Amino acid sequence: MQKPLILASASPRRLDLLRQIGLEPLVVPAQVREISKGLEPQELVRENAQLKAGAVAPDHPDALIIGADTLVYQDGRIFAKPKNPREARLMLELLSGSTHSVYTGLALLDTSAGRLVSGWRCTEVIFAPLNSAQIEAYIASGEPFDKAGGYGIQGKGGLLVEKINGDYGTVVGLSFPLLNELMTKLGIPLIPTP
Repeated sequence: MQKPLILASASPRRLDLLRQIGLEPLVVPAQVREISKGLEPQELVRENAQLKAGAVAPDHPDALIIGADTLVYQDGRIFAKPKNPREARLMLELLSGSTHSVYTGLALLDTSAGRLVSGWRCTEVIFAPLNSAQIEAYIASGEPFDKAGGYGIQGKGGLLVEKINGDYGTVVGLSFPLLNELMTKLGIPLIPTP
């Protein structure tokens, strides 16, 4: 890749995922007010990813910027990051023993070419039935508070999950198949296609 790669996110999980495939982006967290309602979940994550990439663009006129957004959705309700133990408890009680969807949107902005491509992926997550003691122990770990839906599948929250249907990276916050698809649209495939 010829130009600098920028991750417009403070998520250490997204950075770890990019490093797993040999990319070492400059981390420049976007300062934006995210859209939180008025759109379907897939459009919310796609639009927020675009907002984040666009917010970083003015200071980086010759870069490839990755914006990303993830949300948890169940029965018409969006689960953001819990602000306190009470919110985390409520989320985990609602997710316990049921299926929810995790949506991740990605936007890639080539600032020198003025090209923006974006998309989204969805993965179903099936939670194991949780009792009060399990929920309280997980909340006490501190892990729920910086994660959509109040859990992180890549950490102790993985113990709460029975099964997923879809892409693991989508649940963590960055879908590899989607990233490769968008990079290919920009003419920079991560895995060349025949």
